Amino acid sequence: MLKQSTRWLAAVGAAGALVAAAATPAVGAAAAIEPYFQDATLAVGSTGTTRNLFLYADEPTALTDVSVRYDYRSLTNKITVAPDDGQKCATPESGVLVCAESEDVSLYELPPIGSGLYRGVTKRVRITTTDDAKVGDSGDVAVSFQAAGGRQGSYTSRVRVGEGVDLAGGPFTEHASKPGGKFTVPLAVANVGDKVVKGFAAVFDLDYSIRTRDRFSNCLYSGDHLLSCQFDEEIPVGEGLATTLDFELAKDTYAPSNQSGYAQFMTTADFEDLTRVREAAGARAATSGGGPKLTLAEAPSRMRQADQTDVGPGYDYTGWTIKTTGKNGIDLAAIGATLKGRAGDVVTATVGFRNNGPATLDAVNGDFEAPTHTAVELPPGTSAVEVPATCELQRGTRTYVCPSEMLLVAGRTYTMEFRLRIDKVIANARGAVQVNAPCECPSGGIFTGDTKPANDKAPIVVNAGPGGGAGGGGGEDDGGALPITGSPVGLLAGLGGLLLVAGAGGYLLARRRSARFVA
Repeated sequence: MLKQSTRWLAAVGAAGALVAAAATPAVGAAAAIEPYFQDATLAVGSTGTTRNLFLYADEPTALTDVSVRYDYRSLTNKITVAPDDGQKCATPESGVLVCAESEDVSLYELPPIGSGLYRGVTKRVRITTTDDAKVGDSGDVAVSFQAAGGRQGSYTSRVRVGEGVDLAGGPFTEHASKPGGKFTVPLAVANVGDKVVKGFAAVFDLDYSIRTRDRFSNCLYSGDHLLSCQFDEEIPVGEGLATTLDFELAKDTYAPSNQSGYAQFMTTADFEDLTRVREAAGARAATSGGGPKLTLAEAPSRMRQADQTDVGPGYDYTGWTIKTTGKNGIDLAAIGATLKGRAGDVVTATVGFRNNGPATLDAVNGDFEAPTHTAVELPPGTSAVEVPATCELQRGTRTYVCPSEMLLVAGRTYTMEFRLRIDKVIANARGAVQVNAPCECPSGGIFTGDTKPANDKAPIVVNAGPGGGAGGGGGEDDGGALPITGSPVGLLAGLGGLLLVAGAGGYLLARRRSARFVA
């Protein structure tokens, strides 16, 4: 579960950068780097919290000679900011810390594959309160970075001083349902600290297949997916609150399988620290429900008296496992291409596969490894001029291996474009497209549950003779072609969930990586 929480925080961190990173840099220009430093609420007398400066770009980038400046003069004598990873830092004046990164900062692509968003992280700093800090103190931390080549940027976050409380989630439970079936899960939270909790939030990390028809007014949704709920109920010391949530499994849930969901509880202030950027982003993707309010107990609504922060995170969550019964399989069918041209022509092969269903293949909540890979073998007499950026040429072959989306929705076609130059005209020159192809990755890259492996391969034919065209695909597409190297059309569970909460998910879902020129 700790990995789930880390994903939530990392995902929302991306939202702040996405607002400013919408413009794609011109060809030949250095990638624009956008920083993000999450807000924080600190309890008086606590050990504080650690924070990283996140750096985002829309292409892979390495920054050298990086230095980071933390300006917290608005909170001088209230908080301290100190190095936490052994980096070399200096204090040029009171309320200012400047740290030099000991190594280059490389920006790598965030999962899922093909997200088109790249992130790097600087070394951590620890933020703590001083003896002079009092509940209600608040100020800004202006964080800026500089790197070789004049690259720089800044972000201002908010730091507040509040009360320390301690939330704990209820026990994990197991349930069962068939695809399309309904089930009910408990949602329970307790106050295990020594102060009354005055308002809190639940943030959900649910598999793609877990849906809800409810639309509570104090909750945020993306389509039929529940993202978060905010509560103004108080939880007295040593007591707990509970309710139930009604869910259902989508009809295209793969079965038999285990689906899972989690809810992390946090104080109202900690939730605000996590999602304040959604206002700046416009909050277009996440919507509030129009129904009644979800409550965990019949308690009167009360005014918040002070900001609070959870000082005992680590068990502030609950979760559910849903055993999906019955059989609901997946047929991935390869899509080939038929091309025609003369020597010297450059032609486009649109190839890939279709998920004929009836189930969706969901690997989003795994270890961010693609559930399947597609091998594209070039026909003889051709050479690649342009290939998708995530495809890799296998050494000593004419075959490229390409990872799929993390979420392969039933009924959708996933295609990509290979630009091929016809070097020599060869009648009926044949290459091939193979879905569920092996790869050099931990799982081997093969989806072993394909119900019709006979259609996993389709030809790529150049200058076909009579009756020599390509086949495959399993019928016409009813959902539009989606690049294998793009982002899923549906909710990106885990990563996308809180980006949607933050209002920037729509931007990420629209991202597409550019092609990589190879000749």
